[in-house]
Amino acid sequence: MIVLGLLLIILAGAAVVAVSWDEAATATTPASFTVFDQTIQLSQLEFFFAGAVTGALFLLGLAVMFSGMRRSATHRRKLRSSRMEARDRVARLEEEKRALERELEKNPAAPATPVVDRDRDGVDDRAQTAAHPRVDRDRDGVDDRGETTAPHPRVEVPRQHSTDQLVAGRHGRPADGR
Repeated sequence: MIVLGLLLIILAGAAVVAVSWDEAATATTPASFTVFDQTIQLSQLEFFFAGAVTGALFLLGLAVMFSGMRRSATHRRKLRSSRMEARDRVARLEEEKRALERELEKNPAAPATPVVDRDRDGVDDRAQTAAHPRVDRDRDGVDDRGETTAPHPRVEVPRQHSTDQLVAGRHGRPADGR
């Protein structure tokens, strides 16, 4: 955006310089310019409108350049603030790490996580359940592998008669299709 604005400003400036160097352009004769081997003759009214267009190009170039500079400044500001936030977050984490290391130096014998041993067999219960997951299909709160009872009998559910006659679009019609 900044480069485009600068190009428009340079183009407008070049047009002003070209007109100011033309000594033959007077108020009574039409002005003639040669651009890329093409001769352009302008009347007074056309010359006025060309000057207005040149001024508009200059103002458009300034607007585009300043909007690009504003957008770049906003982007840099956001980038700077995100870097500062990341730096603060890293500093907090490092301070927390140092505090935890100091606490660990004070209490080196304390285990990192407490041992859970409800059955008091000397083995952490979490390690036992990870090696042998609990199976409780009947949901009575007791591991089924440790139960001494036989498996529960299968319960049979009696079949219910349905009066629904809507089958594949045949609503109330007999099965023979009439």
